[in-house]
Formats: sequence, C-alpha cells, structure tokens
Amino acid sequence: MHYVTDKLILRKLTTEDAEDLWRIYGDPATNVFNPAGPYPSFAFASTRLSEWIKEYEQHGYGNWAVALRDRPERIIGFAGICVRTLNGALTNNLGYRFSTDVWGKGIATEFCRFALNHGFQSLGLQEITAVVRPDHLASQRVLIKAGMHLTGTTDDVPGSAPSQVYKLSIKEWHAWQKR
Repeated sequence: MHYVTDKLILRKLTTEDAEDLWRIYGDPATNVFNPAGPYPSFAFASTRLSEWIKEYEQHGYGNWAVALRDRPERIIGFAGICVRTLNGALTNNLGYRFSTDVWGKGIATEFCRFALNHGFQSLGLQEITAVVRPDHLASQRVLIKAGMHLTGTTDDVPGSAPSQVYKLSIKEWHAWQKR
C-alpha cells in the first residue's frame, strides 16, 4: 500500500529499507537537533526498522518510507504517525526525518499536511502530537504551517532543556480545513 501527494510517494516499510534508514538516520547532519545523535551502526538501524515494521502491523499505522514522485527509487526520508508514550500517556506522535538534500523544499510541510489529513480522515484519530527540540526552529515552523500549535513541554531528554509539544485535535483540524 502506498500514498501519493503532489511531490511525494509514501509506502510501507520493508526490510530492504535498512540501508536507506542507516544512510539518513546515521548521518550526523540529520541529527543536529537529536540529543541521542545518529544511529551508531547499520545493525542498530536494521533492528529499529524491524521494530517500526512490527509497530505498523500492530497498530495499522506507523512510519513510511518516503520518496519523491519524480525519483521513486530513491528514499529521501522516513516519516509517519506512531503510537508513543508522552508524559505518561499514549499519543499518536507525528515524526519525520529527511535527507539533507531535500531540506528547505517544502517536503516536511507537505508530508505533515498529508499525515494529519490521513490521521484524522482515514484513521479516525482524535488527536495528533509532535515533539520538537526548542532550538529546532525550522521544524517548529513546519508544524505551525501544518496547523499544529504549541501546547506545552516534555522532559524527554535528561539533562537538556524540555522539548516542545505541539498538538492538533480532530475538532481543531476541522476548523483549520475551513480556513
């Protein structure tokens, strides 16, 4: 199963995506705002990919492999809505990471708008959250452009400033669609 937007193709993950996951998540440049840093090894990326595939099977949604429509053979990122624990409660967390060569081209914004629409319309989710580091201004702008708003913080990284929590409810999404 896959989805197509103006610029993107989003498809379910396969075990063959391990090399691309390692390429993107192992890149220090894509982890500038990630206190955990890049994935330490290909084996780590492969294990994480297997976990993501199981999560998708368990919940019926999760991360996708993302490619450009005009280059469908090349994965440019991984993104999705995943069930995560945030401040002690289960949430539907929107997340994304893209290779640096597509930064600044509207890819993250297009993905987020699609994912929010999909989450509310197709999956029937009631609320979607996103967590972003306080100094990651570009990602904050993406979330705001997609309709999300800052609702608080979470101490998800010990010894660091709290991350910011953005949310959008289905009711807010419906109002946003009428704008």
